[in-house]
Amino acid sequence: MADDAQAPTGPLAGVRVVELAGIGPGPFAAMLLADLGADVVRVDRPGGAGLTLDPAHDVTNRNKRSVLLDLKDPQDRATALDLVERADALIEGYRPGVAERLGIGPADCRARNPRLVYGRMTGWGQDGPLARTAGHDASYIAVTGALGAIGPAGGAPVLPVNLLGDFGGGSLYLVVGLLAALHHARATGEGQVVDAAIVDGTSHLTALLHGMAAAGVWQDRRGANLLDGGAPFYGTYETSDGGHMVVGALEPQFYAEFIELAGLAGKAPEQYDIARWDELRTLLADTFRARTRAEWTAVFEGSDACVAPVLSLGEAPAHPHLAARGTYTEYEGLTQPAPAPRFSRTPAALRRPPARPGAHSAEVAHDWDIPALTKETPQ
Repeated sequence: MADDAQAPTGPLAGVRVVELAGIGPGPFAAMLLADLGADVVRVDRPGGAGLTLDPAHDVTNRNKRSVLLDLKDPQDRATALDLVERADALIEGYRPGVAERLGIGPADCRARNPRLVYGRMTGWGQDGPLARTAGHDASYIAVTGALGAIGPAGGAPVLPVNLLGDFGGGSLYLVVGLLAALHHARATGEGQVVDAAIVDGTSHLTALLHGMAAAGVWQDRRGANLLDGGAPFYGTYETSDGGHMVVGALEPQFYAEFIELAGLAGKAPEQYDIARWDELRTLLADTFRARTRAEWTAVFEGSDACVAPVLSLGEAPAHPHLAARGTYTEYEGLTQPAPAPRFSRTPAALRRPPARPGAHSAEVAHDWDIPALTKETPQ
């Protein structure tokens, strides 16, 4: 490593990962591995690609190093395969068949490195009728039933940003697959391909809902169930200043404390008297509209009522609990989530700001013993 102060720490220190530049879930998965100590080298293409975001602010590229290689150029492709030969894992997010056409598909890579774990991140997966068609997070969560379960009764489904599909059903499942395959490779010397599809991961996330439906305790429509806002004691309410509070008082003892602190003892219906849920919802809505978000936060602070203020992204880092834990951090002027989860013996750390394309060719050439990386690549 060119700078000892930037040496990887964390449980994955010593693991080498090649990331073929993409957008969305692939970079986030690679960031998570890098946060946990892996030496992630991102292969950016000359001229860039994907959604436009200033590289200096793209947090998903933190803790990585970047080299520029044009995989359509035979010499650059040979250099990329040199990286692969020295790597433990690779991440690519192309449409099925593209990596093969570029000469850097699983067969090409594993011919050079049989122990390589080859991670493929797509929306639709490597096979199936839609495998080669375009899509985005919204498309993938729509067909899994997950999007259809989110939103108000009688209203349209509500997009949960790109957290459920891209990152929840995509990145996190890719990381789980890579770690499991790395464990196998270290035990046997045999690598393999990990096919991580957002439709598969997102469907997997709905396992509990399918079980509840089979048991007859989940209705296949929005806003009609215990966890989707159908229950008045598990939902959001507007405050007098236009803010919102969220109530999650599912258990009877938590509901009792919630009702007491809200000043509704003796007024609110029994928790599971479903016939009176509309009455309870109206009562709670009127009650919350009587005070500001800050006032209600003070009322419920430190209690077991399971009530919290709904904060914006900008407000979240200053929340007292998150601030005390260091859930967010500022690194080189950029406020961002700290690495997670936490480890008692091998703590993860922020070591580098977001990688600028091609900024680390000399470092990687030295550390990975690939002199060809130092040659000029057209921008």
